[in-house]
Amino acid sequence: MHGEDPTWIIENSKELRQLIVSGQGEFHLKTLKWRLENNDKIAITFSEPKIPYRETITKSARADYRHKKQSGGAGQFGEVHLIVEPYTEGMPVPETYKFNGQEFKVQARDVQTYDLEWGGKLVFVNSIVGGSIDSRFMPAIVKGIMSRLEQGPLTGSYARDVRVIVYDGKMHPVDSNEISFMLAGRNAFSEAFKNAGPKILEPIYDVQVFVPSDKMGDVMSDLQNRRAIILGMESDKDIEILNAKVPLKEMSSYSITLSSITGGRASFNMKFASYELVPTDVQDRLLKEYEASKEEED
Repeated sequence: MHGEDPTWIIENSKELRQLIVSGQGEFHLKTLKWRLENNDKIAITFSEPKIPYRETITKSARADYRHKKQSGGAGQFGEVHLIVEPYTEGMPVPETYKFNGQEFKVQARDVQTYDLEWGGKLVFVNSIVGGSIDSRFMPAIVKGIMSRLEQGPLTGSYARDVRVIVYDGKMHPVDSNEISFMLAGRNAFSEAFKNAGPKILEPIYDVQVFVPSDKMGDVMSDLQNRRAIILGMESDKDIEILNAKVPLKEMSSYSITLSSITGGRASFNMKFASYELVPTDVQDRLLKEYEASKEEED
């Protein structure tokens, strides 16, 4: 069908775990659905695309984890102590951290910055002194952290903009290996992340609506109900141009609503702007929805 009509775009989204079909509008998509069901006799389910949320943290936290496994011959042993904190470009590494009245000194021996393919960064700081963890195990710890960043603890979304400082740990001369430190790093990071004021970020879009003057009030009211921030208005002959920032989640079926409000006399365009923290009530709802979906899978 894409060969017949190239404006139908099909993408298998690894992030959303959905097959995403894009078209020129609601009617275009309904036509595709009708053809699949009636001409090709294929039973399909059409649902709204999931929202590509992100997760991050808002404060520093500390955790440690010991991975120990013994089965017959050589076992597995790795212990990692680390600190996590939110990262912004150019921020220095503090020399000390304080948790529960206890002070932790940090000496940044090596700093690695990783640009995440889904946006944002991971900054990894090796602060090991005295050889408590051999440097050859550091890439395994990073690998464990990366695997957790790909599936954040709040909603399973990608996590971003985090600095991780590994400051201590233990290893065994025989039983320590890469898999041990990968698992220790993953679990220590997961625990620290959950205690670091984790927050959900949502995609915000710049939306521009071209609307007749007599319908401006109705369109603006509808946008405000969609958690929009109105940036301003300008006129072009008989058309008003409304500029706003709107969460992607709230733009569902907007084309149908806009057409209904204006009698088909308005149009709009939108482009990605940034990721911003979701309001607390929205985050609470998302967490409940995620927990419910996990229970259904189980």
